[in-house]
Amino acid sequence: PCILTELLTFSPQITPIINGCFFNLFSQNHLFLCEATNRHQHHFTCPETHTLQALQPLSLPKPPTHRHRRPAYLRLSQKSVNSLGDLVPFSNKIYSGCLQKRLGITAGICVLIRNVPEKNGDVYEAIYSFYFGDYGHIAVQGAYLTHQDTYLAVTGGTGIFEGVYGSVKLQQIVFPFKLRYTFYLKGIPDLPEELLDTPVHPSPTVEPAPAAKACEPGATLPNFTD
Repeated sequence: PCILTELLTFSPQITPIINGCFFNLFSQNHLFLCEATNRHQHHFTCPETHTLQALQPLSLPKPPTHRHRRPAYLRLSQKSVNSLGDLVPFSNKIYSGCLQKRLGITAGICVLIRNVPEKNGDVYEAIYSFYFGDYGHIAVQGAYLTHQDTYLAVTGGTGIFEGVYGSVKLQQIVFPFKLRYTFYLKGIPDLPEELLDTPVHPSPTVEPAPAAKACEPGATLPNFTD
């Protein structure tokens, strides 16, 4: 497993916004910053959309002395270069976008589909979830390209996210250490105030607050996933 830092925000898509409010997340050792805005907007046939942006610093294998835990790169292809069928399971701590609260984790797996040497990148099929303690979780799946921006599908959720659907855009910020996610969520009510805050500006140097790192009372979501 590896730890990522990810930033999530709910923000407008391509249509006029009528209302808005923000929700943020951050994840340790990669940061999971999450900024989410409950926004009501006209979007084709769906009148209400909640847009979530996220930033995920993503760690590739590093020496043991590196402060980030490494993802487990499983070379099932038994080849020396990244090849079809290689697996990368991962798990990441999640913090609020303001870095003041521990929210839970992300967890999942990436299956390598294609190596793109001419672009110094890879194409993965990504399947993972964002866990928010008692609030439930969001599941996503789709193509993750390490060398350009891509979209994943939001496939469902539990708790307050039950019935959610939509998409999430992945933008490279500092590959392989930081990705930005923008989630476009539909089919759910407004988010609770506890998930709404103003995120810090994403950068390679930002860190969660000591209280959030230590999971002190008041610095976590109820029954946060660890």
